[in-house]
Amino acid sequence: MRLEGGVGWCLTPAVGLTMSKRFLIVEDHPLYAEALRLSICGGMSDVRINHTTTLAEAKTVLQHEGEFDLVLLDLWLPDTHGFDGLIELRRLFPKLPIVIVSAFANQNVVEKAIVCGAAGFIPKSASKEALLQGINIVLAGEVTAPSGCVPTNSVGSLEATALTHRLKSLTRQQLRVLQMLCQGLLNKQIAFELEVGETTVKAHISEVFRKLSVCSRTQAVVEVSKLDLGAVLALYAADDGAKAVASN
Repeated sequence: MRLEGGVGWCLTPAVGLTMSKRFLIVEDHPLYAEALRLSICGGMSDVRINHTTTLAEAKTVLQHEGEFDLVLLDLWLPDTHGFDGLIELRRLFPKLPIVIVSAFANQNVVEKAIVCGAAGFIPKSASKEALLQGINIVLAGEVTAPSGCVPTNSVGSLEATALTHRLKSLTRQQLRVLQMLCQGLLNKQIAFELEVGETTVKAHISEVFRKLSVCSRTQAVVEVSKLDLGAVLALYAADDGAKAVASN
């Protein structure tokens, strides 16, 4: 293998071998990024790896450096924190599998990552074998999660999934109204922002309450607090992006 130039580093197979997989590591700690690269290259053949240290660099590479098979993304980067980076990449690249690699691997974080569109979650404390197993699971089209933290079977995840479906049943205007409710805006303020009458706002709020199975603003805010509403909005954008690609 040889070292290539460009953004970060990447490895390609020796001359005569066929490159089959291409990964992007988005991680601002050089020592861990190097350890991650060595673990992957030591356990997988015909793999090419690019590395960036910020979300902005990652977007540039993904947009201009050809197709990738997988992104390994840290939740905390110099230019983004929490799930914002994941949501942004999901919006821009809806078909690209993104695996979160983070030291924050509690049940709540893992579940929210999956709800936000991650194809999997691998703790930074994972062994080389667990890392490679997780990557292979995602490449096979399934979701990977830490041992003892399985979103697809957990009660919390089932609740989150059901809530996500209910939120996605809202129209875009209803979602905007809900977002403003969560921000504490009054009906007349929402009407002003949306350039509609208060009667229309009240009708939207009634539909939001009905679809979420709640009876008050407080209950609606409590329900939404179980998820990242921005993630649901991102899923709308990602679905639209996928549909646009399919129609072309």
